[in-house]
Amino acid sequence: MTGFFETAALQRLGWTDFFADQVTPDETNLLVRRISSVHRARLDAIDASGPVAIELAPNANTADYAVGDWVLADPLTGLLTRRLARHTVLQRRTEGAIGQQLAAANVDTLFIVTSCNADFNPSRLERYLIMANEAGTRPVIVLTKADMVEDAETYATQAASLQRDLPVVVVNARATDAIDPLKPWCGPGQTVALVGSSGVGKSTLVNTLAGPSAESPQKTGEIREHDAKGRHTTTARSLHEIAGGGWVIDTPGIRTLYVSDVTGGIDTLFAEIIELAPNCRFRDCTHAHEPGCAVQAAVKAGTLSAERLERWRTLTTENRDRTPVYSGPKGNKTLRKNKY
Repeated sequence: MTGFFETAALQRLGWTDFFADQVTPDETNLLVRRISSVHRARLDAIDASGPVAIELAPNANTADYAVGDWVLADPLTGLLTRRLARHTVLQRRTEGAIGQQLAAANVDTLFIVTSCNADFNPSRLERYLIMANEAGTRPVIVLTKADMVEDAETYATQAASLQRDLPVVVVNARATDAIDPLKPWCGPGQTVALVGSSGVGKSTLVNTLAGPSAESPQKTGEIREHDAKGRHTTTARSLHEIAGGGWVIDTPGIRTLYVSDVTGGIDTLFAEIIELAPNCRFRDCTHAHEPGCAVQAAVKAGTLSAERLERWRTLTTENRDRTPVYSGPKGNKTLRKNKY
């Protein structure tokens, strides 16, 4: 690692003191790599010079790595020796799985992309917001296909009401100036990731962010008119350079996003309910029928939406029922899922 990991060049890739401080004195001869794509049997990586080869140990599992991870590699063999601790990590639980599926790592901002049509679904957007909150990334709602409707601002107002101080940006993903309102989060060294349903324009937006000189533009597809659903054109997560600075991670469309083991993310999303709860008469108040409930009082006063309270109740119940718990005798505990 010449010149203290070639600091200036690595910072352009998102390298910060958080990662540099993890490197021990006996690791200063190792090479710094950032994972750019994850496949079933291999990893792709980049460094300050561009794409580079990286080798995995025979018993290594690519599922343990995420796009955006920082790793150290042997300078002679290119063998990956260690993954550095993540600053943020986007992950989700899939149906029937105990562990979490990694989506992306070390993401500064999560662009939650939805379109101004039948795809716009506040309940689903809340699930994405919970994912971002739990990961520690900044969420930004990006509304695409604004050129196809006359009331784009109505969609923006609904989106902004989902979480306190939530930025909402309205764009035409195909326009050459689509990147302009996103620039505050796309500066040099910044990493953004895109999530959303298939057909909302994520791949188109990635191509716009990367610019016309991108080496491998993302495939884009058409959507069905009757329900605004699209085909999966992105099949793997990958890291792309943003024209003028920054990095963007595209992800495949997610059909179902379960809520599990994300209490902190839910609390951030419904901050107004969490702040009212200590004023309830009973500490274990469910905010459903108990006397002296401050949350129900806010609903009656019109300062809290009854629909929003119901969505909070639905998500907290799902989170409780889907979160795996440890059971069994001491010293021999096993992980199981709650029954629901």
